Amino acid sequence: MASLAAPVGGAVLVSSTSAQAQSANITVRGNSRIESDAVRAYFATQPGERLDTVKIDEAVKGLYATGLFQDVQVSRAGGGLVVTVVENSMINRVAFEGNRKIKDATLEAEVQSKSRGPFNTSLVQGDVQRILELYRRAGRTEATVEPQVISRPNGRVDLVFVVNESKKSKIAEIEFSGNTVYSDSRLRDEMTTTQSNFMSWLKSSDVYDPDRLNADLELVRRFYLRNGYADFRVASQNVTFDEAANSYRIQVAVEEGPVYRYAAVDVESNVADVDPAVLRSKIKGTAGEIYSADEIEKTVEAMSIELATNGYAFAQVRPRGSRDYQNHTVAVTYSVEEGSRVYVERINVRGNARTRDYVVRREFDLSEGDAYNQALINRAERRLNRLGFFKAVKITSEPGSSPDRVIVNVNVEDQSTGEFSVSGGYSTADGFIAEVSVAEKNFLGRGYYVKVGASLGENSNGYDFSFTDPYFLGRRISAGFDAYIKNRDKTSYASYELKTVGGGLRLGLPITDNFTAGVNYQIYQREIDIDPELKDGCYRNADGEEIACGIDGTLDPREVSVALQQAEGRTLTSLAGYSLVWNSLDSNLNPKDGIRAEFRQDFAGLGGDSEFIRTTLDARYYHELPGEMVGMIRGQAGHIYGWGDEDLNILDHFFKGPDLVRGFKTSGIGARDEETGDALGGTVYAGATAEVLFPLWGIPKDFGLRGAVFADAGTLLDYKGCDTACGFGDGRDLDVVGDDGDIRSSVGVSLLWQSPLGPLRFDYAWALTKDDADEEQAFRFSGGGRF
Repeated sequence: MASLAAPVGGAVLVSSTSAQAQSANITVRGNSRIESDAVRAYFATQPGERLDTVKIDEAVKGLYATGLFQDVQVSRAGGGLVVTVVENSMINRVAFEGNRKIKDATLEAEVQSKSRGPFNTSLVQGDVQRILELYRRAGRTEATVEPQVISRPNGRVDLVFVVNESKKSKIAEIEFSGNTVYSDSRLRDEMTTTQSNFMSWLKSSDVYDPDRLNADLELVRRFYLRNGYADFRVASQNVTFDEAANSYRIQVAVEEGPVYRYAAVDVESNVADVDPAVLRSKIKGTAGEIYSADEIEKTVEAMSIELATNGYAFAQVRPRGSRDYQNHTVAVTYSVEEGSRVYVERINVRGNARTRDYVVRREFDLSEGDAYNQALINRAERRLNRLGFFKAVKITSEPGSSPDRVIVNVNVEDQSTGEFSVSGGYSTADGFIAEVSVAEKNFLGRGYYVKVGASLGENSNGYDFSFTDPYFLGRRISAGFDAYIKNRDKTSYASYELKTVGGGLRLGLPITDNFTAGVNYQIYQREIDIDPELKDGCYRNADGEEIACGIDGTLDPREVSVALQQAEGRTLTSLAGYSLVWNSLDSNLNPKDGIRAEFRQDFAGLGGDSEFIRTTLDARYYHELPGEMVGMIRGQAGHIYGWGDEDLNILDHFFKGPDLVRGFKTSGIGARDEETGDALGGTVYAGATAEVLFPLWGIPKDFGLRGAVFADAGTLLDYKGCDTACGFGDGRDLDVVGDDGDIRSSVGVSLLWQSPLGPLRFDYAWALTKDDADEEQAFRFSGGGRF
């Protein structure tokens, strides 16, 4: 009598290849929770189809695939089949023990075994490997996981994963060989993987991850290609693990080669009606300049966008280089060719657990149904990386449903986007002051930027709120608003109280990747409150009655300047303005190369009490120097012009200090009332800074410490407020000092620390030239962090 059997492994052994049965006569045994009809359904056949051995084998595999059965056996009895099953237990709950570094919620999301699901041994073993992979990526390569099964009544079990997390495996060293132009530490700057140090307990970047290491070496390669080393290549990489020290050592061999420069650079077109002369204006990098792969990529992108804009959606720009190995030059020709007609069938966004799909999709200049363009895909990838929302961004493509269709897959990994910052300082006038702010640049996963800040000090406090939508009305236009309250108490150096309440609206329009234009509107009210005792040289009571005056009517040395007395009360300012910003920095956090320049103009007089035109310029240039040093030159200037009938309000003047020349306190330079010492400000300022940042030799670079030396020079002049009685009847003139336009200068040293709390900066400056009326402040610090 022939029989059929299925072992635990799921393969069906057939004793007779001619054995066949009809699906109409199937007996199911051993099932208690699963309906018999549900089992029979796997053996169902179509009309006229016979239940042969192939069909039985497929049915048994299908039953095992459900994960509901531990064993399935099929035998033949008479003219039918007997299917005997052993059901898997049901999981009552899934628990984790011993895990402290990785939370339960993270592990639960990773394992496939779920409460109220079937218990499956192979699935559990897969879960063990998934948990181990999580710990491996967290740097705990020696972690172990043991699954324990606890029996419960009614065929149920508790599944407990017992974790031994072990110690974190560190990266003891990342070293390069073959590099002569750039040092090991400079190349490590280009990598996201870092060496372990005393702050390793606060970071995860010192964990060995093969995928991340490969991505880092690609960053190193791009760094060399960006700087003209066209022959550069990573010759080899070797990773060794020291079990005794529980640490990795990464060794990378590179071949730098010589620096190449551009030879001839030109455009040729094989597409009718495309004029190469139009595209030549898009070329970045000319003959004689150092070759840069980034410039090649940006040129291809700019030409591709120009062609697409003019209706040549399928035209492809292909750079072709001819390398002269003897003279170390590269002749580059950008060839415009008619590409194949391929369309984007679908864009899949994956891995964005927090960020909304449309936040990712809006960074693409093409959508589903458009012509496929690799240059625009590359541009979108750079934009997504620049957002700062993701740890990693990778865009790949695969064939679509037909030869002229392609599917674009966008794989991202969300990261924390909250920011915490703190800054502060100390002066003999204001004492200690601290500013704290909390910001979220991907609010609700919609890409909104929200910031709440507060400043707390011995003599001042304030609060502010900002909101920005970077894609207003679905367009690449940023829009936002601000609201703030600021209070400053009177002190022995500023004998008045100032309260400012205001807000504003703003729009920003990116013209190019580096150039942005913006418009804004602001309205704010300032209120000066002066102690009645400190007016007109006399002490007064609460009712304002004079009770004592100085000898011979002399001024009370604590009196507030008559210029400030004129401004006492409330002043409403309503203004509109615009800004132009150029930003080509390679990094906004730690720039080494590039320019950031901002030009602003504001026009006050749209209602309110103030009437002026204010113009400011601030520009910084960074350039990498030998020895891993970075040079920075900064220039800044400003002018304000009161165009109304009244004198320019003293509060509308510029007040400058360490933001112009370090070594001076806030509002520490410029015009001052000789009698009271109050700062009066000025209508014109200009300043320049030269700074060199350098590593602290002898201190491991992974400590995040750098030094800097700087020289500042600047001036603030041309006070335009009242200068005689200022509207008061006592006839006293305002004695202004420090308004001669003399240059203030200082030199100093700085310590910069990329601390666990974020970047901190400590400045100590010595004033070289100053006015006798200026007020100095040698030490200042500022900083910030992320959470």
